[in-house]
Amino acid sequence: MFAPTTRMPLDTEAERERQREIARATAAKIDEIELQMAADIFDDQAWAGNRRAPAVASGAPSAPLLDLDTADLLVEENMPDAAVAPSSAPAVEEAAILYANNQVEAAEQALRACLDSACRGERQPWWMLFDLYQATGREPAFESIAIDYASHFETSPPAYSPLLAPLGAQSSAQAFAGATPTASLSGRLDGAAGAQLARVLDSTLPLVRLEFSTVASATPEGCAVLLAALQTLRQGGRELVVAGADHLIAVLRPMLAIGERGAGEAPWLLLLELLLLMNREKDFEETAMDYCVTFEVSPPSFEAPARAAVSVGATADSPASSGDRFLLPGLIEGNSVALLDAIDAHAGPHASLVLDCSRLARIDYAAATALVARLRQLAGAGSADAKRSIELRDLNHLVAALLRLLGAGEYARLYAHKY
Repeated sequence: MFAPTTRMPLDTEAERERQREIARATAAKIDEIELQMAADIFDDQAWAGNRRAPAVASGAPSAPLLDLDTADLLVEENMPDAAVAPSSAPAVEEAAILYANNQVEAAEQALRACLDSACRGERQPWWMLFDLYQATGREPAFESIAIDYASHFETSPPAYSPLLAPLGAQSSAQAFAGATPTASLSGRLDGAAGAQLARVLDSTLPLVRLEFSTVASATPEGCAVLLAALQTLRQGGRELVVAGADHLIAVLRPMLAIGERGAGEAPWLLLLELLLLMNREKDFEETAMDYCVTFEVSPPSFEAPARAAVSVGATADSPASSGDRFLLPGLIEGNSVALLDAIDAHAGPHASLVLDCSRLARIDYAAATALVARLRQLAGAGSADAKRSIELRDLNHLVAALLRLLGAGEYARLYAHKY
């Protein structure tokens, strides 16, 4: 059994609600700035006009948005993770090793003790605790510290996004490892997207990856094409890893205004499909009511997907990671020779290798040591001419801390997912 989780208290319920409002307003401002930046780069006036502002998260206040230092939003997304701050390094390393050895409760206690001490101001221990709760399916514990995190750092609270199954309940599908067919959509989402989506639709593999992180605008035709593809994948029982779903949602919302049918139904239905795939029932129901009022039809009902999509952050990929990735399984422990040999075969003669870690919940210490040794071989260590570019993308922060401790950063670029 897990130890009871206690919230780091705020002074009053009113103060807690004030912090929630600050967090929501901050998130809304970030969305506004990102969309304006995209509009400046892709000068597309197709959907300019008198529309309501992009909708924000449920329950967001209507008060004026916070002033933000936009320089903080322009951090280079393609830089690998930095080293752990010295003040939190001992606790971070201890928790990473405990978690790798499946001592989850002890890892949790180490991280919570860290947050009660001088390293409370370091974000990494918080991120590791968030990932621990998501990997073990503990939503109440996650939500409890998310509010404290938002209050302490004056930022938006992270959204709970669990793995497809908690540790100890991994399905056979989650044991899949191998090359993942990928469709990367960028710029203007229009009818031409069908050609990019065809390769994932034609694939017979159980999992595909869709990337929306660099979509700047959309047309009704493009929305219809993507909607049809998503529905086909969902109805076929395919698992999806979706990068930048929240970004695409933010692109779609300005196209939609209650009572205006000019854009047609496709953008509305695409937005609803994305919310359904991400299992965001409350946002789905609110958007469904707006759709119902606009088109004078019965609102669609929310049906939890049999396989909710794994959502990863919207980060700009490097050229090395633009092709198919090798997906790692949800759990790696014990003898991992077969997996490492499969990675070797996938890397082949290519100059770059990208490992997709979006579903990797835990890797034990022995397997992590073996992985780092294999990465050293694949990188061509010792021969400058034979260097291979290797990236590990969308790591959870517990696994990233362990691999960093074992020296993986010498041979590969490590990218933990963003909070």
